Amino acid sequence: MQSMKEEVESTLESIRNVLRIEGGDVELVDINDGVVYVKLTGSCAGCPFSQMTLRNFVERELKKNVSGVKAVESV
Repeated sequence: MQSMKEEVESTLESIRNVLRIEGGDVELVDINDGVVYVKLTGSCAGCPFSQMTLRNFVERELKKNVSGVKAVESV
C-alpha cells in the first residue's frame, strides 16, 4: 500500500504532464493533516489564472485520486 505522499506524488506527476504543455509545473512542498501544500512554478507562477488552476485542476485531481486529501494550498 502506498503512503499518502507517494499517492500525491503519483497524481502530481500526471498533473505535471498537463501543466508542462503550457510551460508550468507544480512542486509538492508538504502534507499536513490532509492539506497538500504545493508551489506552482514556471509559467504557472505568474499566471493570473493560477488560483483557478490550483482549485479547478490540481485540488480536484488530488481529492479524486488520493484518499484523505482535504484541500490544496499554494505556498
